[in-house]
Amino acid sequence: MEATATGAVTALTEAQWRGRARAHEARVDALTADHLRRRERGERHPVEDFLFTYYSLKPSRLRRWHPGAGTVLLGEGAREHLAERFHTEVGEGVGLDTRAFLKARPVTGFVERLLSAVASRPAHLGCFGLHEWAMVYRADRVRHEQVPLRLGAEGTDRVVRSHRVRCSHFDAFRFFTEPARPLNTLQPTRESQVDLDQPGCLHANMDLYKWAYKLAPAVPSELVADCFELSRDIRVLDMRASPYDLAAWGYAPVRIETAEGKAEYMAAQEGFAERGAVLRGRLLTVCAALRGA
Repeated sequence: MEATATGAVTALTEAQWRGRARAHEARVDALTADHLRRRERGERHPVEDFLFTYYSLKPSRLRRWHPGAGTVLLGEGAREHLAERFHTEVGEGVGLDTRAFLKARPVTGFVERLLSAVASRPAHLGCFGLHEWAMVYRADRVRHEQVPLRLGAEGTDRVVRSHRVRCSHFDAFRFFTEPARPLNTLQPTRESQVDLDQPGCLHANMDLYKWAYKLAPAVPSELVADCFELSRDIRVLDMRASPYDLAAWGYAPVRIETAEGKAEYMAAQEGFAERGAVLRGRLLTVCAALRGA
């Protein structure tokens, strides 16, 4: 039996939704295996830990599968999903209680406004990841103390002073050192986030993962995992282009202080903007469906 659509509702047979759930679990197991092994050994990782510390979703929650809004699960086994928050009986199956979800998650409206605003703007490239450099500018201590600065403190400060720093993302700017803040051409705040976030920003694209899991279980788990993968890939560029020397961890630097490094960074940034635009559109489709439910 094929999945059937009635209006905005898609019905999945038990064989279909169990197959999707198993595939999702296997995918997440592969994505999180190294992190879980390190966690058991008490080891830290300067690149990948960010995905599980700055972002609050636990690997076990990322692994848990839900079909998203507008999908009804059929079969006797579907009743196990009634134990999940916001799920209810829908005809002969189980699906999302949209009204209960929207009542409990008022952040949905903000997420839709933010993503719509970002999607309406052109991508600005060429920030060269200087936000990470500004976070250690003239600092007594660095954020990743187990990792040395590639150019040393004086060399790092020189790179910041010799570039135009234009960070538009508040959640990066708020970690700037005090001496670095006046060097930024923008002074983003939480209140100006909707006005300033733009689709070329690495952190705005990484945050698609945050918005996806904040709207779960209305967002299908496969989309949450897609956003996680984008965030993971961007994090690698973010740190390779940072002032830190990550050679011991297997990461070659993107030397943004050189013309070649700038070109490499911008090419990768453009690719991430394109991937982010697709995922942002999918999340906006979920928001529109919730609003119209």
